[in-house]
Amino acid sequence: MLTRLFPHPLLSVLLFVTWMLLVNEFKIGSLVMALILAIIIPKLTSAYWEDRPKVKDVPAFAAYCLLVLWDILVANVQVAMIILFKRNKDIKSAWVPIPIDLKTPEAITMLAGTITMTPGTVTADMSSCGRVLLIHSLHAPDPDAVRDDIKARYEARLKRIFE
Repeated sequence: MLTRLFPHPLLSVLLFVTWMLLVNEFKIGSLVMALILAIIIPKLTSAYWEDRPKVKDVPAFAAYCLLVLWDILVANVQVAMIILFKRNKDIKSAWVPIPIDLKTPEAITMLAGTITMTPGTVTADMSSCGRVLLIHSLHAPDPDAVRDDIKARYEARLKRIFE
């Protein structure tokens, strides 16, 4: 019964929470509208999600989200320190190719999005074979360390979650 009502439960929760945050009022009308959106949008789009990826480890996914939020906070401070206190000639910007082992497009998209959301780095391109991401790092005195950090910190976790 619940899977018919909520064919994509994570999307339903995300829509419900997003609506409540956008409305910024805890009223019965807001709750009802959030519930309607959380039911109708996943039902209308479920036909297009036949082969949607399965999150194999929900606690690992939640831990990954918390890790990314923490990394975003820390990176904001680091970027502010670089901008405020480093001279331009001391900033070592670099293009860093990241070979990826992820297979599913959803996991690759999450990795690229995570890199882009973290201040100081941005995913700029993907190779035509889909096996290498090109990122730009604001300050990377050791590009190999940046690559290894991304692979160990994000890619390994996404592999556990999606593959």
